[in-house]
Amino acid sequence: MRIYLVVIDESPESEIALRFAARRAVKTGGGVEILALMPPTEFVAFGSVQATIEEEARLHAEALVASAAGTLIEESGLRPSITVRQGDGPKIIREMIAGNPAIAALVLGAAASGAPGPLVSHFAGADAGVLPIPLMIIPGSLSREAIDRLS
Repeated sequence: MRIYLVVIDESPESEIALRFAARRAVKTGGGVEILALMPPTEFVAFGSVQATIEEEARLHAEALVASAAGTLIEESGLRPSITVRQGDGPKIIREMIAGNPAIAALVLGAAASGAPGPLVSHFAGADAGVLPIPLMIIPGSLSREAIDRLS
């Protein structure tokens, strides 16, 4: 099965990327893997404080993913795979792609204005030719109707 890997956060462009990936997956008989990244936490001298900070970040990321998965199921009927990981985004994405040969494309959303975001900048820049799968960058300015026509 062809799987589209989508990285989500709280940005509107990640919702657009998820919609595009879901529609492509439905049309191609594939699936969607939703990845929520948590940034590495800074070291805090008191272990219990550090654990609380990390737990709050994980709960926030899990709520974000659950919301995105609910929307995906409601709109497309697809049941996505869900991953929440903490650490360096590009490294985690490369590990996931290397660890799952069914991942057929990385789908990222670019901001509607301003800088495209760190993952888009990274994978479309220095690592543009290194990925073993296609990189799909979905413009954040696309309407739902435009996404539906394109996908």
